[in-house]
Amino acid sequence: MLRRSFYTFSGCFFILLTACHTPKPSLQQLNYPSRVTGSGFFRNITGMDTHQRDSLAMLCLLGGNFPGFLRHLEPVTVEGAHPQTGKRNSITFWVTPDYLSIGTDNDWVRMPLSPKAAQVVADSLDCFLPTATMCDEIYRAAAVKLEPVPLYAFRDSTPVLLHHHLIIEGQRQGRKGLIAGIKKDVVLTEKLSERPNRVAIYGWHKPEGRPIQPLYTGHVDWYVDYSHGIRLVSRQLLVNGRWMDYTKVWADEALRYLLCGTEKATVTRYN
Repeated sequence: MLRRSFYTFSGCFFILLTACHTPKPSLQQLNYPSRVTGSGFFRNITGMDTHQRDSLAMLCLLGGNFPGFLRHLEPVTVEGAHPQTGKRNSITFWVTPDYLSIGTDNDWVRMPLSPKAAQVVADSLDCFLPTATMCDEIYRAAAVKLEPVPLYAFRDSTPVLLHHHLIIEGQRQGRKGLIAGIKKDVVLTEKLSERPNRVAIYGWHKPEGRPIQPLYTGHVDWYVDYSHGIRLVSRQLLVNGRWMDYTKVWADEALRYLLCGTEKATVTRYN
């Protein structure tokens, strides 16, 4: 299997993939410990506009300033028969146990990002963003499912971002494991090929599994509010017992239905 080791040089990440016996992919930031706390970050962004906040958040995350628990990915396995051929396939993908956050294990805050900032962070960690189909599977696999809590005023303001994080933590009550139902995911979808410069969001599942937010591409790609969440997925998938890059899976009509549903899969990233 694979272990990902991340090294820094002149502010850039060079990724070394080495063979080992690690049981699952993980995000490792070697020699670059977290230094920025969640509360400290939010004090620093007071008074910033949304673009400044987004840029600073991206830089913090590129510097490895996310909590250690996000570095250990959780497996989600999807199995099923192809609707035309009837052949059964199995795909396991690995996801961050919670949404992208800034800080340390003792002081961290979930941080919504614009899709382009999220893509830069995902690229630096050898990851990608999920599809709506994958979000449904993540919800089914989650150990901690929480009731969505909508807020209605000043949705894109910094105080509301922090307030929503604190509400979720009050619900979570320290429970650990793969968590879902707390955010709308920023996702990849073929609809983005028809509506460029947009952000696609989906999810915020209620306890019975029904998402509050259908797949939606109505917002421009710089729009970010408290309800958005960035879930990272490792590029390397275990497909019928062998490793494949997600773009190869999406290009394979016999496999992509398990991750993309009935959609085509030409959109593999935010540009």
